[in-house]
This record gives sequence, C-alpha cells and structure tokens, in this order.
Amino acid sequence: MIEVVTVKFKNRGKCYFFAPNGLSIRSGDRVIVETSKGLEIADCCHGNHMAEESAVVQPLRPVVRIATHDDLRVAEINKKREKEALEICKKKIEEHGLDMNLVDVECNFEGNKTTFFFTSSGRVDFRELVKDLAGIFRNRIELRQIGVRDETKMLGGIGICGRPYCCSQFLEDFQPVSTKMAKVQSLSLNPAKISGACGRLMCCLRYEQTAYEDLVKKVPKQGAFVETIDGYGTAVQVNLLRQTVKVRLDTDTDDSLHLYKANELCAVPGGRPKDGEEPPHVLHYVPEEPEEEIEEARDEWSVPSLVVPEPKTEESAEKPARPEKARRSRRRRGGEKKGDKSGENKGEQRPEKKSEPRAERGGEAAKKKPQNHKSGKATVKPVKLEPQSAEPKSEAKENAGSKPGRSSHSSRRRRSHARPKSGPGEG
Repeated sequence: MIEVVTVKFKNRGKCYFFAPNGLSIRSGDRVIVETSKGLEIADCCHGNHMAEESAVVQPLRPVVRIATHDDLRVAEINKKREKEALEICKKKIEEHGLDMNLVDVECNFEGNKTTFFFTSSGRVDFRELVKDLAGIFRNRIELRQIGVRDETKMLGGIGICGRPYCCSQFLEDFQPVSTKMAKVQSLSLNPAKISGACGRLMCCLRYEQTAYEDLVKKVPKQGAFVETIDGYGTAVQVNLLRQTVKVRLDTDTDDSLHLYKANELCAVPGGRPKDGEEPPHVLHYVPEEPEEEIEEARDEWSVPSLVVPEPKTEESAEKPARPEKARRSRRRRGGEKKGDKSGENKGEQRPEKKSEPRAERGGEAAKKKPQNHKSGKATVKPVKLEPQSAEPKSEAKENAGSKPGRSSHSSRRRRSHARPKSGPGEG
C-alpha cells in the first residue's frame, strides 16, 4: 500500500494519483501538481488515502503545494485568456476557410502553451492557422483533433435520464458499445432511444452490462416453457430489474396471465415435451423470509398525517362535548315552549340572577323580584310614572272620537294612576 491523493483536471472525469509529498490535503482543496507538461492546477477529489501499488502508475509525481491566493489569481487570468483565444481562433478559422469545429481552449498554468481542441470529419491542413495564432499569442500553439465523444465530455450537459453526462462525471475512458448489449437489457433497438447526445450508443449500456448479465441468469427467457408453483406454462413477459415473470398456465382456459417471482418458477430444460410425455419436475421452491427491514424503512418514509389531534384534558375525557349539530336537531325535534320568549329548551333552565334593590321615587327600597319558575326569568313589577304630555296615537284617536264633556275609560284610568303617592313622612 502507498499513500496517495486523487485529483482531477478541470473536472473532466478521469482521476490521477499523486504523491502527497508530506502535505495534509483534504477533499475540495486546489493543489499545484507536477506533470509531464509542467506545473498545473488541479482539484483534489480524495485527500490522503492508501492505494494498492498495482493501481498506481509509476513514476508517481508529487504535489508541489496547496494553491495559494496568488496561484488562484493566475488561474483566473488564464480563464480570461482562454475566452479571448477562443474568439480569435474562430475568426481565423473563418478567414482560412477550414472545415473544423473549435471545441475548447486550454492555457497551461505557467502560461507558455495554448492548446486548441477541435473536431472535423477528415484531415485538416492547419499550418497557416498555427503561424497566425503563434504571432498573436507569442507562445507555443498546439492544435489537437478529438472525437465526438471527447467533445461531449468537454462541453458537458444533461442526458435523456435527467442527469449529467456519465462521461463528464465519472467515466475515465471510453469502451466499445454494441447493439447486443441493448438486446440483453430488453431495450428498443431504435437508434434515437439508445443513442446519446454525441450520436453514438450510450455509455451506460456498457458499464451496466455486467449487472444485467447476472440478472438474466436468475429468470427464464421470454417464450420459455417453465414450471411454476401452480403448474406448467409459458413465460410471456420478463421484467429483469424487478425479477418477475408473467406466465400463461396450460391449465387456464382463458388467456389470463399470472405474475411470479424468480424463485417461484424455473425453466424446463429441453423446452415443452412432446404430446403424451410428462414434463419433468425441476422446481425446488423455497419461500422467501419476510423482510422486516424494508417494512421499517417504509414506516419511516410514510406520508405523515396533516391533522394534528387536539390535546385531551381530564374534563374532556370524562364529559365529551356535545356536537352543535346534535343540539340543533334536538331543538328542532323538541321545539320551544309556547309563550316562552326566551327560546330555551324544555329541559334547560338558566341560573337565577340576583338583582340589586332599586329605589323608587318615594325613597322606599323595592322588594326582591319574584322568580318565574316556568320561564326561568325574573318578573318585574311595573313602576308608576308621571303622565307625559304626548299621548299615544291609539288613545288620541279614542279621545277624538268621544263626545265633549265626557272622558273615556282609558283617560280616567290614566288620571287615577297619575296621582302621586304620599311618602312615609307626609301626613
């Protein structure tokens, strides 16, 4: 085992091992490393760790230092130079009329070399272009032709799966991909569905092939004669990822399909036997044990209840509150008492109210008001008041209709009530 650090250049997928050179480097730090082309700035994706000697390519180059403030400032200046060089090179390509597509530009950390990456369908004579660029930038110029896959890796983007391109994230090199891999993975052979943004077959078909080869060994092929726990039948549809098979049983009169797991059926070697021959018994069914861990995980990720229960007190637990609808329904069924202006229910009585004594005009204290037990309210005796000048309309009409010199019965009563009472001290 040997101590190394893992770094990436411009976050372009491939990782390289370097010797830490006695430095304590953490993931995410920017470091200055020594390469075959000189000093370069890189991003550390894995700090000090141990690696097997067989995985390290010798000679192992060292890390010079952790990037300082000045090193980061130089890196920012090189980025600005790269943008300017990209625009200048595109104009020169148009002037020379070359059939090439400029992809990216890289300026090394020391600033003595500029590399231009381009794609083209054939060979390009760019000798005159190199002379013009060398006269403008006054350093070493290198033009490198790359393929469409390298172009996609440099530019990056989002694939049809909704994630960044695998080549720009973690793939270190490109491996050959064939349509046979799409057949094994039960994918459509439509080129538009199995091709990436670069126009070639998707890289995921390659690095997922080993997983699909292991899954294919556990389930029968589509159309195979199988034995299930319910009898013999034909495999109609196979789902490799879920490890399930839909089977049409020979005992069914209709075309109904039955779903089985991979351990509940087995392919019969030799296929369907001839008429009159009994198929061999090849299934050894072992029921699966219930997975308790998965159930616990489902409980943790279940949708929480959005209704918060009200806290129960001792009074609410002993006497549950009556719903308002029940009260209204009882009130409608029972009705109100006739002549009861309070609108109370029959069985309900309001508590008695204590009334303070009121003084009358003569200075006597009023007696306590008697209670009306039927209605549940206190009755108040009428207080005799002085006659007012304005008479009610009904009495004015009666006085107008009576004969002169004679007063009506109501007027006599009013005059009798209008006499003031004598107080206790008057004699």
